[in-house]
Amino acid sequence: MLLSHNEENNFSLTRFESMLKTNDVLFFDSDEFENIIHYYLENGKITLAKKAVRLGLSQHPSSVNLKLLRVEILVFEDKLDQAEGILNEIYDLESSNEEIYIQKANILSKKDQHQEAIQMLEVALEMSYDEADVYSLLGMEYLFLEDFENAKLNFMKCLEADKEDYSALYNIMYCFDFLEQKREAIAYLNKFLDTNPYSEVAWHQLGKQYFDLKDYNKALSAFDFAIISDDTFIGAYLEKGKVLEKLGKFNEAIENYSITMDLDDPTSFAYLRIGKCYEKLGLDELALKNYRQTVHEDPLLDKGWIAITDFFYKKQNFRKALYYINKAINIDSENVLYWKRYARINNQLNLLEEAEKGYRRTLELGNYELETWVKRCDVLIDLGEFEAAVQNLLQAVEFYPETAEIEYRLAGLYFMLHEPEKGNTHLNNALKMDSDYYIIIEELFPSIFARKSVKEKIKMHLKSCN
Repeated sequence: MLLSHNEENNFSLTRFESMLKTNDVLFFDSDEFENIIHYYLENGKITLAKKAVRLGLSQHPSSVNLKLLRVEILVFEDKLDQAEGILNEIYDLESSNEEIYIQKANILSKKDQHQEAIQMLEVALEMSYDEADVYSLLGMEYLFLEDFENAKLNFMKCLEADKEDYSALYNIMYCFDFLEQKREAIAYLNKFLDTNPYSEVAWHQLGKQYFDLKDYNKALSAFDFAIISDDTFIGAYLEKGKVLEKLGKFNEAIENYSITMDLDDPTSFAYLRIGKCYEKLGLDELALKNYRQTVHEDPLLDKGWIAITDFFYKKQNFRKALYYINKAINIDSENVLYWKRYARINNQLNLLEEAEKGYRRTLELGNYELETWVKRCDVLIDLGEFEAAVQNLLQAVEFYPETAEIEYRLAGLYFMLHEPEKGNTHLNNALKMDSDYYIIIEELFPSIFARKSVKEKIKMHLKSCN
């Protein structure tokens, strides 16, 4: 009875693994060894692939293909000198083998010699029967060089040679996106779809391009065609849901997100989007239920914790908002978005020391927004820590020089610290920058604003401006 190709491979694998267990030595022809090694490499079983190469070469020491597979493993393990030595031996025997040049290119690429790797791949291309693979490798080398135009052209040639190579299509889109060529990407995808009308991946990518351009109706049509081409394509349902949200069709969006949960395991992203839709529909209990499912499904997804915190913050239920943001911080204490909310919530609860801690951590984590510096300053003023408030603002000036909001605060603080000369300097600076902000002095430093000298200075400046 004749065996199919897959059955032959399975039979060879079973015999080979049985041989390893029993230590018996069985004979395999070189083609069988090649298939066994390819199987192990494709499945990431490097140790078994190495054993198969070693045994294969012991039985077929002159097999060029087995030697090339050994080179492939050596390159993977960064044993580049050893791999080069074997390649040079093979080159002396069989210089017209394209795989020699491909492996030489891999070695050069590992050494960051990408231009030289391209030259090797161009030689391989001249003798290759499988141009798609070589074009794909050329595309990757151009990506390493950040030459996105040439990378794009080579991935296009790869896709011409193999219409099913969707990794090439994704790479083409990556290049278009990097080059900010949205219109060109759409034209390319439409041309591709003329000859491949049932390519769900191409329809999906076309929808994403239209979505980025805010052409939501065309995006919706593209995702519909992706679903017609493959009604199990989860990515298309998710993207369609996002478009429906933008169009204010929240119930339809929920329906599409729900389909993804029927097709596969529920995802935190789907729960989050469903929660957002229910919140927009004013169905708070269902929104909250889905937000809780979001953080249960993926406790590391910051958007989930932020959604549930913001939900309670908008309801002015600051205690509940604080409860959830504390839970989030316990999971990830380095997340600046959490600390910003922690500070804001504590400020609302008039827990000033905790609010100051939140703003300080926000700054320590690299969030240097003007609002953060100013809010921390105002909390420090409320706490009576004028020196710390000054130091905070002096740091802020490095990022925001000549900013009226900072200068008015510095003026008030120096007056409070009995340094009138510095106070007057900063007040003059502030009035020159923006006289409308003088209300900062009135609100934060009423005792200073009540001083006749300060009032007169502001009044005179306003008069001169008019």
